Amino acid sequence: MIDSRFIVNATFGSSDPMTLPQKAVLERAVAKVILLGEQVGVSTDQMIFLLNSGLTVGELLDYLAMRAGNAA
Repeated sequence: MIDSRFIVNATFGSSDPMTLPQKAVLERAVAKVILLGEQVGVSTDQMIFLLNSGLTVGELLDYLAMRAGNAA
């Protein structure tokens, strides 16, 4: 289940709304990040907190990957 707090109407530098295919890609990517977080013990709320604290999405992915490597 995708946490709806993650789904945003990002514009990719455009004033046009996202297309349905773009939204679908974004939803799949978010679902994968949420799943990885669950697998390594980081909740959706914790990921939101990290992002709101200034972590970039790339840094969040690095953090989750590091935790995944430590769990192996």
